[in-house]
Amino acid sequence: METVLNYNTQIIGAQTASVVHAADNLRRDIRKVCCETELPGSRILLEKSNGKKECFRILAREGILVIQASDELGFIYGIYEVSRTFLGVQAFWFWNDQKFEPGKEVRIPDDYQFRSKPFRVKYRGWFVNDEVLIHTWTVDRDKDKPWEMVFEALLRCGGNMVIPGTDKNARKYAGLASEMGLMITHHHAEPLGAEMFARAYPDLTASYDLYPEKFHGLWKEALERQKNKKVIWNLGFRGQGDKPFWEDDIRYRTEEACGKLMSELIKKQYDYVKEMDADAVCCSNLYGETMKLYKKGFLQLPDDVIKIWADNGYGKMVSRRQGNENPRVCALPEKKEEANGIYYHVSFYDLQAANHITMLPGRPEFVKRELMEVLEKGGDDFWIINCSNVKPHVYYLDFIARLWQKGDIRIERHRKEYVEKYYGSEGAGQIAERLKEYPQYAAAYGKEEDERAGEQFTNHVARILAAQYMKDHNKRSEELLWAAACETLEGQVRWYHGVCGDAAASYDEYLRKCMLTDAELAGTGRELFRDSIFLQARVHRLCFQGAYLLCKSLLEGFEGNYQGAFYLAGKARKEYLDANNALREREHGKWHGFYENECLTDIKQTAWVLQGLMSYLRTLGDGPHYYQWQREYLYPEKDRRVMLIMNMENHLCDDELFALMEAKLDEDGQLGGKRR
Repeated sequence: METVLNYNTQIIGAQTASVVHAADNLRRDIRKVCCETELPGSRILLEKSNGKKECFRILAREGILVIQASDELGFIYGIYEVSRTFLGVQAFWFWNDQKFEPGKEVRIPDDYQFRSKPFRVKYRGWFVNDEVLIHTWTVDRDKDKPWEMVFEALLRCGGNMVIPGTDKNARKYAGLASEMGLMITHHHAEPLGAEMFARAYPDLTASYDLYPEKFHGLWKEALERQKNKKVIWNLGFRGQGDKPFWEDDIRYRTEEACGKLMSELIKKQYDYVKEMDADAVCCSNLYGETMKLYKKGFLQLPDDVIKIWADNGYGKMVSRRQGNENPRVCALPEKKEEANGIYYHVSFYDLQAANHITMLPGRPEFVKRELMEVLEKGGDDFWIINCSNVKPHVYYLDFIARLWQKGDIRIERHRKEYVEKYYGSEGAGQIAERLKEYPQYAAAYGKEEDERAGEQFTNHVARILAAQYMKDHNKRSEELLWAAACETLEGQVRWYHGVCGDAAASYDEYLRKCMLTDAELAGTGRELFRDSIFLQARVHRLCFQGAYLLCKSLLEGFEGNYQGAFYLAGKARKEYLDANNALREREHGKWHGFYENECLTDIKQTAWVLQGLMSYLRTLGDGPHYYQWQREYLYPEKDRRVMLIMNMENHLCDDELFALMEAKLDEDGQLGGKRR
């Protein structure tokens, strides 16, 4: 008897809230793929079995499609496998705007059977971090819907845990994540998911020595609040924010003293957790200053606590760069017999050179090599991936999910499958080639393989240089020594000028390739290509060109040619405004407003800083009366030198003056006595 899924197929046997939620999603998927009909459909039966945890079996039996599992996640994964295999609904259907053409029904052979295999990584999930885009974005006027779609995509990827946002969002969305079947874990700066001391007690100094009972109270409150959820308890002790605690407490200045206090407090947190639940799973992040203390033997952890090692934010398993310090200490598990895991970034925010609204610039081969080494060294207990706002990072999230599922990946095959799944078969070869080339065009700002620039490099560094020029152009930027340890600000600008000029030319070539590919596409594949690879190529090209023109402006400023510097700063500003507009132009349909709160890289702020630079340069060259440049570009030659009255019109604002200069340059190619 053949099994037939159609519009009227019923799902029976779901008992827990999380399984019911997944079953409801499967009903939604069926009705996307199958047209309305009066014919009855086969049932889908959820049947309890004695198999391995998180595993499932799907079989067609006497006209019924049966999903067998021993636990909630087994059923959830089985439900989403039915959606993927028979309905074609992919893990990132929502984030990649997968289109569906409804058909009459889906027929399943009588002898169909599928049995899933255990996951290669035990605990695996995402940290929804730096989530400024989805924080303000709504779908169908529902502010929670984007978060639901994040959690659904994670489950479809085989994830079983999540840090459901940062700070307030983590507490707000923990309930939804838990209801959908995910375990909850915590930000490394928020042990046990407790409220930050500074928020609970804003008038008190955040010192454990002064207020131990208040810290204990916050930890106990967190345990009580989450006691009915499945939690992997993160233990630790950091300052009020993402920084070492001793920055807030001068009592602790030696590494030994800091490690001793952290060890004591982690043990106290551990004891609280175990008193509540003897079988509870605990973890602790060896991140930043914590790894340094651990490696030196100053930090002691209970034996069964999972040690979480971290990459540097750029995909390399070494300690992160903090300010100008970049020791690059190996951050890989040391003892395979212990429980180990990783915190890994496909998105990072560091006010330096990372990627947040564009893809990780590292090559897939590099990412695979790093993560395979993690597995080889025993880091297979816990993977938490910084997924940020999901949409810009879908390719690498899918890539890493394959690794946590199977423990290996064939890169070319995965890329081909990924493109065909979401972009379609038309032009798939070209799109796959553009995706392959994306990291090949990433600008190198250092000698290491992971020292490749995300879009923060062209925004934060640009703002650092512009701000330092306005503060004191006779002093170098101390904030930029991690990249350019030059003796002067002019030297730093010249270094940046070289990197950005080369990168702008390189991205010109890549953008032309993307334009040619776009011209040969049609339909949904073209739309997604414009929303993803093409958009990110445009952002990089425009921002690198803007940064390059900024450098030219500052170099003119060093020579005292303030009019030329003003003009070039205006040209740079236009590039950044165009980059911001490129993002906003891709806000079609449900994506309306998605980039509106782009406030971390904040391309529009870079344009704002350059507007300030223009005003500063105009003051240097045309102040304090601000009439000479206006006369030069507004008046004809016969009136320009007649000075009976300085000006007969209101003073032009910077934008109006820049527009006159731009028109003049377009006309004769001259500005301030120099050809550009």
